[in-house]
Amino acid sequence: MEQESVKMIVVGATIVLGTMIPAMAISKIGSSANEAIGRNPEAAPRLQTAMILAIAFAEALGIYSLVIALIIKFV
Repeated sequence: MEQESVKMIVVGATIVLGTMIPAMAISKIGSSANEAIGRNPEAAPRLQTAMILAIAFAEALGIYSLVIALIIKFV
């Protein structure tokens, strides 16, 4: 029973950190992109492409942590 409790705590911590850290990264990326577009509106299309790619990579980290949490839970 004790091992199952520790496993659930680890799963919960993995989910919390796996969603919190990418969320902070996405908010920083969006904030920086908006600031850069505000300073140089002509560069908006190039910045938007780079911003979307960076957000996709940050979101992928959250998905990886979900997969790891599910593996820990069911193995």
